[in-house]
Amino acid sequence: MSRQKWMQACCCVLLLTIWSVQPVQAMNLTQTSEESVIAATQSKAKSVPKPKKAFGVSQKTNKSNSKEENKGTELPKISADAAVLMDAVTGDVLIDKQAHTHRPPASTTKIMTAILGLELGRPDEVVTVSSKAAAVGESTIHLDPGEKATLYELITGALIKSGNDACVAIGEQIAGSEEQFVRMMNQKALSLGATDTHFENTNGLPNKNHYSTAYDLALIARYGMGLPSFSSITRQKETEIHFLEPDFMMDLRNTNKLLWNYPYADGVKTGTTNAAGKCLVASATKDGRQLIAVVLHASDRFGDAQRMLEWGFNQTETVSVVKAGEAVAEFSLDNDEPLKALAEHSLDVSITKSDHPKIEKKINWIKSNLPIQAGEELGTFEVWLNGKKINSVPLLAEREVKAPSRFFRKS
Repeated sequence: MSRQKWMQACCCVLLLTIWSVQPVQAMNLTQTSEESVIAATQSKAKSVPKPKKAFGVSQKTNKSNSKEENKGTELPKISADAAVLMDAVTGDVLIDKQAHTHRPPASTTKIMTAILGLELGRPDEVVTVSSKAAAVGESTIHLDPGEKATLYELITGALIKSGNDACVAIGEQIAGSEEQFVRMMNQKALSLGATDTHFENTNGLPNKNHYSTAYDLALIARYGMGLPSFSSITRQKETEIHFLEPDFMMDLRNTNKLLWNYPYADGVKTGTTNAAGKCLVASATKDGRQLIAVVLHASDRFGDAQRMLEWGFNQTETVSVVKAGEAVAEFSLDNDEPLKALAEHSLDVSITKSDHPKIEKKINWIKSNLPIQAGEELGTFEVWLNGKKINSVPLLAEREVKAPSRFFRKS
């Protein structure tokens, strides 16, 4: 790295160290939207639980509730144009403010870049910086052509210091070109259920066809925080990365100020462009429960995220509805011992505490003829809240049944 760029990097780190966090008064900003173009392709990545439908509190529905219903569950002040609060384990949405509106994601894009870099590459493989990667502007870690560093160090530089140049170098190393890597990013997004997301580059620099939503970014971050190598990077306030050629160390300070302001914060990524405004995907864990907050185009992104997370920890809870293998109901047979219907897997739901007494459980039988094989699906065990089905789990036959075909179902 040239002496001039090295001095610039040192000055940037020094200034970031001096700056203090100054909350900004919340204000409403204008929303924008873009058309969705998603290519349905197969992903190499691991599968994740199916995304849940939103059944949490939204600003629109919250206003229509009675004062008694709103007592203790009134939404926190949110300056962002779009926001979502999601339970990291269940995937349930607890706050929804324009969560499915298309918006430019800025550098929160780098969450996906880092995920693929960690999953598809080796942490210790050596990356040689190309002229294209070194030429990327805006937020960078000041890479020069020909410099060498391990893939893990570049991923750290992308997540902690938001290096646009590092993202291009990662993409080129993994896929041979940034363009091919971006196709892989879109495939991965689709596999995670982020169907309202389309990437055009690895770093989030402005492009009219580069967009996501608050909900999709929460899904992607939820997956990323499940990777130990990813979460261990995003929770670091400060760190350093080692370049191999030339041999030197670079100090980095995380752009996510929530790590200093909020004791439960443990990730994940900031983003800022003129079009996107100030964005933040934030994670926090308290008493063993992890929540993810996303705010897009916010005048007070760190304040928004902290208020949403605190509201989530204080006003919502995760309820265990049924355990895997639990006998939920009996499927009655004619002239035979009733057949136990077992839950295929455990089912937890995250809801506001005031909604806990309102949970309804229903059985929906789908089996109507013999024979019945052991483990065959008999129906579903459904969880309803406020007149809407919020989740379900298949019910499986405990044993095989070879009895005569006349039988009836118990509702």
